[in-house]
Amino acid sequence: MNKNSKIFVAGHKGMVGSAILKELKLKGYNNIVIKSKYNLDLMNFKLVKKFFKNEKPDIVINAAAKVGGILANQNYPYQFLLENLKIQNNIIENSFNYNVKKFIFLGSSCIYPKFADQPLKEDYLLTSSLESTNQWYAIAKISGLKLCQSIRKQFNKDFFSLMPTNLYGYNDNFDLNTSHVLPSMIRKFHEAKINNSDVQLWGSGKPMREFLFVDDLARAVIFSLENKLEEDFYNVGSGKEISIKDLANLIQKIVGHKGKIKWDKSKPDGTPRKLLDVSKMNRIGWSYSTELRDGVNKTYDWFLKNVNNLKINNY
Repeated sequence: MNKNSKIFVAGHKGMVGSAILKELKLKGYNNIVIKSKYNLDLMNFKLVKKFFKNEKPDIVINAAAKVGGILANQNYPYQFLLENLKIQNNIIENSFNYNVKKFIFLGSSCIYPKFADQPLKEDYLLTSSLESTNQWYAIAKISGLKLCQSIRKQFNKDFFSLMPTNLYGYNDNFDLNTSHVLPSMIRKFHEAKINNSDVQLWGSGKPMREFLFVDDLARAVIFSLENKLEEDFYNVGSGKEISIKDLANLIQKIVGHKGKIKWDKSKPDGTPRKLLDVSKMNRIGWSYSTELRDGVNKTYDWFLKNVNNLKINNY
């Protein structure tokens, strides 16, 4: 891959996009195009078309999306479906129309059926029903994956998708109304430590989850840029899982919280188990490098350094 190729990173301000941007710079890529949402509304087709016409990027990495945890997905199903469809359709269509050489679409492991066999293989897509709590986001991501598949199949373009597992890390979202489970726990245990109080968490703690440090995903993206990928989509994860209860105990220990953990079993658990089969990526030469304990330590350290600048409720 030419280090002078023009690369557009959509969503560079988010956790994933910022990690990818950092990794590209570390690798010596020097022709990177970025636009904040204030300078380019990705839901506006005319503005996105004008951007592509003027910039003509060689490579596009779509890390832009409306994301959130169970609560956000339940409260805003319309926005999660519509806004994600608009963002990705505008980027994909214009990438195709303006002859982008390589397009990487980033999705989510929630695309797989709720009760699919574990670990989740790429072949399990669309074999059964989705988890109801995040089906809106999942349907949008499936649509983006399928759109890239169709372009690859019909026009032989190098458009493909990476489906990461649950991500966490620097620049994560710690807002309790919209965050995912791991950053939400970090914040709850941190506040409870300060207030010398107990922590209440949703569900039973029994579901099993896989987590990947966001810098590892960024390295997977760079790997896919620099290598020819023969398949149209790949799972990206650690291949390891942990129960939500054990995750809570791990974060509690790292944060230094001494109180009790109370589980609200009236709240939903979500999918009972979600572990990706990452053998396809492993076979072509990529694997994760950050263990969960190390990643949570890094994330909590970042949280402590940035907590006063985070735009989240109660701060």
